[in-house]
Amino acid sequence: MKAVFLEAPGSIGIRDMAEPIYEAGMALIKVRAAGICGSDIAAYRGTNPLVTYPRIIGHEIAGEIIRIGDNPKGLKEGGRVILDPYLYCGKCYPCSLGRTNCCETLRVIGVHVDGGMRGYMLYPQNMLIPVPDGIEWEHIPLAEPLTIALHAIHRTRLKAGEHVVINGAGAIGVLTAMCAKAYGAIPIITDLVEERLEFAKENGIPFAINPLANDPMKIISDITNGRMAEVVVEASGAGGAIRAALDMVSYAGRIALTGWPREETSLPTGMITKKEIDIYGSRTSAGEFEEALMLLSSGKVDAPAILSKVISMDGIPAIVAEQSAHPERYLKVNALI
Repeated sequence: MKAVFLEAPGSIGIRDMAEPIYEAGMALIKVRAAGICGSDIAAYRGTNPLVTYPRIIGHEIAGEIIRIGDNPKGLKEGGRVILDPYLYCGKCYPCSLGRTNCCETLRVIGVHVDGGMRGYMLYPQNMLIPVPDGIEWEHIPLAEPLTIALHAIHRTRLKAGEHVVINGAGAIGVLTAMCAKAYGAIPIITDLVEERLEFAKENGIPFAINPLANDPMKIISDITNGRMAEVVVEASGAGGAIRAALDMVSYAGRIALTGWPREETSLPTGMITKKEIDIYGSRTSAGEFEEALMLLSSGKVDAPAILSKVISMDGIPAIVAEQSAHPERYLKVNALI
């Protein structure tokens, strides 16, 4: 079978490898579709310190069950599934709380261990989520980034009628704004790339702000009648945007830090105390796949709208290199395997 390998930073290609052999407790999966994530681009660039090489990339993976044993979920051979890519120990303190995304020894496929951009793979059967009928193969992997958006919303307990500022109009930011609308909240999205803001507006996001062209604090104040936003989701990872979140949020407001910053950000802790801001780390997801698939299958969140392109497996190496060089050209790319 074919597999997409990162040989080293800046070196990506397709190589042949043996197909896996079924093992008890696992499922043999024919991979049908995969999403290319920002973490895959970071691995290609060599800027993700958690990645070791060579590595099969890909953690947004959908496929068909070829063989499986008895399992509590009632999964059957021939069934369509999406992989929960966050492998947890089930024994540490966070796992005991159900916060498996914070597992002390968390392993992410495509990062710590080989991922799913290959013809077939073995995967723990308890980490498979059945996919409802009616979702196209190329759309199923979108459920994974959708879970990250949902996790930020759940962490901040976003309610209908509240304003939520989302810093960053990349794939996660736009999906967060879409989920916020589905929850009855009012999303306000910010980004420095005008094309991404235009895309957000074209897809129903009511407010889109470019901080280079306008004063975001004044606009947010005007929209919220001076209160500022009850919730801010920081999805860019940029130091300036992280700092700005403290100004954008209301007194007694909530902030979710979803983006991964490259360096530490200095924050005025006195403002956090004065406003009594609740700040939440928001890492990946835990138990949100079923809701993500429901939102996707029902059309309540138009996640397929963020797809810039659908390619074949053979096109993955070239598109990863192109996305690394020109990230502004693509919002999301998925591949049919």
